[in-house]
Amino acid sequence: MMQVQEQKTERLDIRTTATAKAILQQAASSVHKSVSEFLLDIGLSQAAETLADRKLFALNDEQWEEFQQALDSPPKDRPALKKLLNEPGVFD
Repeated sequence: MMQVQEQKTERLDIRTTATAKAILQQAASSVHKSVSEFLLDIGLSQAAETLADRKLFALNDEQWEEFQQALDSPPKDRPALKKLLNEPGVFD
């Protein structure tokens, strides 16, 4: 499968310490990438992972029914939780 490369027209600039820059350069070099390629690959991978659980919720039909039933059912009584939430907190 051939992918069409989107032209890179946008720019990101970051400021960092000399130590952080050296670490990033060493890591990028170890995988034969430029620092920009390294940061973009890692950043996009982490962004996809971060966003996945916020926008993708895949269930089969049986799981979907169970999920809806759980949402529609009344909450379970949790006396210990109720007690905890009604006690004064450490900052009260």
